[in-house]
Amino acid sequence: MAVCARLTFSKMEINMINQTDENPITPEEAPTKSVSASKLFHIKPDMKIKAFSEPSTFTPAMDPDYHFNEECTRAILAGFVHNRRVLIQGYHGTGKSTHIEQVAARLNWPLIRLNLDGHISRIDLIGRDAIVLEEGKQVTRFREGLLPFAMHHGIALVFDEYDAGRPDVMFVIQRLLESHGRLTLTEQNKVVTPHPNFRLFATANTIGLGDASGLYHGTNPINQGQMDRWNIVVQLNYLPQEEEVKIIRAKVAKAKPKEVERMVRLAGLTREGFAKGDISTVMSPRTVIAWAENQQIFGGDLVQAFRLAFLNKCDELERATIAEYFQRCFGMELPETMAA
Repeated sequence: MAVCARLTFSKMEINMINQTDENPITPEEAPTKSVSASKLFHIKPDMKIKAFSEPSTFTPAMDPDYHFNEECTRAILAGFVHNRRVLIQGYHGTGKSTHIEQVAARLNWPLIRLNLDGHISRIDLIGRDAIVLEEGKQVTRFREGLLPFAMHHGIALVFDEYDAGRPDVMFVIQRLLESHGRLTLTEQNKVVTPHPNFRLFATANTIGLGDASGLYHGTNPINQGQMDRWNIVVQLNYLPQEEEVKIIRAKVAKAKPKEVERMVRLAGLTREGFAKGDISTVMSPRTVIAWAENQQIFGGDLVQAFRLAFLNKCDELERATIAEYFQRCFGMELPETMAA
């Protein structure tokens, strides 16, 4: 039975968890079902891994058409099976967080994603005192945050936008990066020992040295002492064009195969142009999927869909260059080409 719970939490939703009288799940049993990595993830050589027999409230929904990158999948599996701390770094739209979700979905492992935006603070992660009613009287009780919640219940925790986290939040995470890292709740004079099924992952656009590309404003350099604690760091960047075409066609079944190939070719040209310094915006696989989906929404209008999905996001001075890429792939001129 598929579980379709939404697994990415905002600050307001963290507060709602803090205010809940009882946690919505009970601690998970150990994974005991033996499964084949080759059959589940199409990787070789095969390896037998342990999974949960049934999904839980926090198990991600499975995408049957998901395409797995072999190197990244092996790294994520090492995180789940051997309790390694795994950081995935790569460009936007390459499916870093989704990759972890889809591995968890096939292992029936409960998982929660948390965006480390500038509004997530230490108190959101750890917890806070809250006034509650007990027997008609107002009393103060400590409500645990998402971090001790996941640790108590054996949930895998994914920190998205890890390189955008605030310093006070990053130092809370640092102790947990050790394989059996405990969490000290100073407010409670208590030490939280992680459940055996607790796992920790993170995704980032940069590799901890800050943003040198200009693409990722708001990211920060990461303390190298903390980077050193990640057991596995793997890159997930853009796939070969043939593989990307397969992904787009699986996601947008009604898209014409030849047009999808040209869309992916155009995306490749934007990436080459960015590498050469010709343009400052790149087309990610996520953008190509949006382009193909928009084309279905707008009655098959390829140009309008392209404009709405990508071109309108680009610097006006660079649109002529991107229109030239479009002309090379589709043999059609855009108004921006003529203006140039």
